[in-house]
Amino acid sequence: MNILVIGSGGREHAICLAFVKSPRAGNVYCAPGNAGIAAIAECVPISAEDVDGLVEFASVHAIDFTFVGGESPLAAGIVDLFGAKGLRVVGPSKAAAQLESSKAFAKEFMKRHGIPTARFANVSSPSEATQLLESGEFGEPDTPVVVKADGLAAGKGVVVAANKPEAIAAVTGLAELAGAEAARTIVIEECLVGKEISLLLFVDGEDFAVMPPSRDHKRIGDGDTGPNTGGMGTITDDELLSSEQLQMILDQIVRPTLRGCVAEGFPFRGVLFVGLMMTAEGPKVLEYNVRFGDPETQSILVRLETDLVEVCEAMLDGRLGETEIEWRPGSSATVVLAAAGYPHSPRKGDVIHGIEKATKVPGVTIFHAGTAAASEGRAFAAGGEAVSGNREFVTSGGRVIGVTAVGESLRDALDRAYSAVEMITWDGMQYRTDIGK
Repeated sequence: MNILVIGSGGREHAICLAFVKSPRAGNVYCAPGNAGIAAIAECVPISAEDVDGLVEFASVHAIDFTFVGGESPLAAGIVDLFGAKGLRVVGPSKAAAQLESSKAFAKEFMKRHGIPTARFANVSSPSEATQLLESGEFGEPDTPVVVKADGLAAGKGVVVAANKPEAIAAVTGLAELAGAEAARTIVIEECLVGKEISLLLFVDGEDFAVMPPSRDHKRIGDGDTGPNTGGMGTITDDELLSSEQLQMILDQIVRPTLRGCVAEGFPFRGVLFVGLMMTAEGPKVLEYNVRFGDPETQSILVRLETDLVEVCEAMLDGRLGETEIEWRPGSSATVVLAAAGYPHSPRKGDVIHGIEKATKVPGVTIFHAGTAAASEGRAFAAGGEAVSGNREFVTSGGRVIGVTAVGESLRDALDRAYSAVEMITWDGMQYRTDIGK
């Protein structure tokens, strides 16, 4: 089968690797891809936002199905456009993508369908938000408050303010932080307390299959300090959720969400990501994503034992209910290595050392995100197999590399990941030392 993956990060590297491993895969393309992906798939110079160019490529190259990695093309309606041309594509429609592309829409959706979430208010200007905060509706002056930009903001649209003055400063500066369009509507939420969990699911409209529960680490610094990022590391471990907690999430959140999508005329098909806070009152939804997370994907897909091509076909054909999906037992962990200056102004062009050595650690896979080729030579694909291409890499983005490991236990996976991390260096490299703790 000819397969096209859309995107250029570590998530797409993990998706491409899963497809390449399939005995049913023929040509695997990635648009636009990155220097690491180029070692295992054919990268094509088409932007993920160039929907017309992607449609043309899929048509000309007889692509059997396309997998959309990121949120922007989904929000732009790429699934609808591909479908109109008779092209098969894994992902939700533009209408269903509103669950991520508009936080205000998602909150109102949850309210309509009785899905537990934080108390909230949607407002249309910083002045209205300031007035609301000063009214005391969201607690005393020292009460934490969450401020969110409504639209897509590449992980920069959420501020957890420690008190009212910080919240007011956040709404005032939200347009600069997240972009004027994204911050046109502002969501004010109560700050939930508890343990955060990410639950991802394959969905075909009515049926779903649950992936191993994961936990993301968003803040740049150890101890959850510093600004939010796109994610500095993840773990998967079955002990993150008890069987009773999982059943509660499925009954109170997942099934009502999917029924709500059907009732509102946009059955959900693709990967649904539910960000949860396990509060004293039970699980509550923090956010929806309508695609694989990054770096959750890296930690999850290394545990997938069923052929990802088979899973995608089941989603496309509405056969998830009769498809058994198997996962490697144990745990996994991903540690993200970021460039100097991330998340504000990442520095590019620093030469990366040690990738080849790190790939040889048992159980470790290296996923490229913000890398570029530095010189011609040999490249080492995920897993350490030498292939023709480029050997040296330089930093070209904020989150540069994800070091992912599997293990019989979480401790084992973390030990392997961090032993590989210690082998990789570049000037200004930063990472968290407390992933999974």
